[in-house]
Amino acid sequence: MPSPERGRRRQRSRRNPDGPRPPLRRSLLGRLLIVSALVASCSVAATAWLAVQTTSGAIRQEQGQDLSSDAEIYNTLLGYAASHPGWEGVEDTVRELARKSDRRIALTTEDRRPLVDSAAASSGDPLPAQASAVVDPLSVDTLLVPDATPAGADRVDPRAVGPFLLPPKERAELRRTTAENVRCLSAVGIAADVVESPSGRPRVEYVSNDTDRQLELKCLTAELGPTPTERKALRELDQLADACLKRQGRTGVTLNLDLSWDRGYGQTAPPGPEDARDDKEAAARKAATERKAAEAAKAAEAAGAVPRARDSRHDRAIASCVGSARREQLTAYVAAPALLFIDGPGAVGVPGFDLSPANTARIVGVTALVLALTVGVSVIAGARLVRPLYALTGAAQRMRDGLDSAPVPVGPDNEIGRLAAAFNDMAVHRARLEEQRKVMVSDVAHELRTPLSNIRGWLEAAQDGLADPDPAFVSSLLEEAVQLQHIIDDLQDLGAADAGALRLHPEPVVADELLTQVAAAYQGPAETAGVALTVSAAGPGSSRPSLHADPVRLRQAVSNLVSNALRHTPPGGRVTLRSYLTGSEGEGGGGARVGDEVALEVSDTGAGIPAADVPHVFDRFWRAEKSRNRSTGGSGLGLAIVLKLAEAHGGTASVVSTEGQGSVFTLRLPAAPGGGAEEGTATGGTTAAGGAGEGAARP
Repeated sequence: MPSPERGRRRQRSRRNPDGPRPPLRRSLLGRLLIVSALVASCSVAATAWLAVQTTSGAIRQEQGQDLSSDAEIYNTLLGYAASHPGWEGVEDTVRELARKSDRRIALTTEDRRPLVDSAAASSGDPLPAQASAVVDPLSVDTLLVPDATPAGADRVDPRAVGPFLLPPKERAELRRTTAENVRCLSAVGIAADVVESPSGRPRVEYVSNDTDRQLELKCLTAELGPTPTERKALRELDQLADACLKRQGRTGVTLNLDLSWDRGYGQTAPPGPEDARDDKEAAARKAATERKAAEAAKAAEAAGAVPRARDSRHDRAIASCVGSARREQLTAYVAAPALLFIDGPGAVGVPGFDLSPANTARIVGVTALVLALTVGVSVIAGARLVRPLYALTGAAQRMRDGLDSAPVPVGPDNEIGRLAAAFNDMAVHRARLEEQRKVMVSDVAHELRTPLSNIRGWLEAAQDGLADPDPAFVSSLLEEAVQLQHIIDDLQDLGAADAGALRLHPEPVVADELLTQVAAAYQGPAETAGVALTVSAAGPGSSRPSLHADPVRLRQAVSNLVSNALRHTPPGGRVTLRSYLTGSEGEGGGGARVGDEVALEVSDTGAGIPAADVPHVFDRFWRAEKSRNRSTGGSGLGLAIVLKLAEAHGGTASVVSTEGQGSVFTLRLPAAPGGGAEEGTATGGTTAAGGAGEGAARP
């Protein structure tokens, strides 16, 4: 009777044959939707970005923008503003730049009051809505400043020197001293030039950085300290910076000519644009700084305040105050900030591209439409994709529950269609195996029941006094027990072969000798059946096949074939055994060529096998005679064992049969190393043999 669990499975399968569907987020359809949405979103975003960038580039190209030329215009006007206190007199410079660039150039104040315009006053053309740049020497636009004139860290144009501009007399004196230093360096083999900074202070610039520092110091002994003009400007800058620091409750600072200062812990702030080399001057300024710091500390102590220690925050505060003091000092020496407008061919437009609300709404609408279409197509495609998968899942679950599963519909020739076809093939194969299993169980029960019933019947007869336990009685019981033992041994061999646990003990074997031994063992049964059993031996001087195999297992396989042939060959017939190397002339006709396999052949002149039954002769418990009469066949395991033994040796077993003429069973096994042949010693012809051995199955 079926178990309750099996009944519950069938009820669940009938209620929901396909099983519960997974959540959308974990299903293939959900993942397909997510991936499609991501792909569509990325595609739309990339397309929109590309369109914006392309449009911006087209606009810039249409306007003829030339950034290098615009930077040159900006840099020229920036230099004018850095070296002049106002924009008076810039008209000639603007017109010259407009003539060279063939553009309209205009300057206005920050509140858009005109300062100068290269266009004619009568033109009346309005200026662009947005300025191209702001010309402010105290806040340089680093994107437009050429590399040749880099701005400092405080974004002050280096050309804005203000009160640090040297008069001609001081400039000539410094240049003379610097020239003497350069001549000295040239005399000791160091190439150097005199370079003049925007303030007029000359400095030494080395052609190569790989120089001898000791030789440099010998030549740079001349004093190049601050001039009176520079000292005055430094004092003003110190006062402005100290005022800024005092507002923050910090001590003052004394700046060097390069706008560096003593950090207070053995280091000096990084130098600015200038490079002071006079050690005495530096020491004096350092002492002044320390004195000023000490005075500030005493004043703070007298006021009851604790002076602040020098640290990185103090340095940042000094740098900020120095920057603001410098801009404050230079304000009176540079022109006020002005708006720069460049119009006409190649004019500087607004950087980038600003989407209008209408364009933004249009892009959002197109994006939503593309997403909707993508999701819709994904739903349709996903549904078509997962429908056969649901069918496969339902069929597999029905198969798990032991129910008969109808074939799954096979769709187009794609991955899903091939999967469905493979599943149908697997279901058919599984059904065939299940049927074979049932038949095998029935056949095993029948084969075991027959000898056991005979043994029980004879024993009960003896117990009831109906049979005498004479030698014939004991012999009959022994025969049935031996038959039962044969069946059990065959099943054990098949089980070991299926599990890969069949043990082999290979050794060199001469094929003709093995066939002769089997024929001798079956001499008695062959004579009793009236069948001629012969071995076709190799001719004189010809090669004899040899192989590396387990002789016991190999004799068992050949014995099964011989027993099967004797059982199905009528009196007066013939059973022939022979061996040969595959690939030799005549397939065993005595040729000299060496093959790769040794063939062991058992042929008979019996009734033969119907063509429809030939594919099944090696199946377990299969017999052409369905009554399973012991007089017409064995247990149906002999040929299955032959096939397993051949496969265990790395070979194959095959049969060729013609109904009414006989059958030929062939074992093909790997030849021994060296070609599998050795010189024959038989006298040639055929050898008659006979004997006794155990029987095997035959259809």
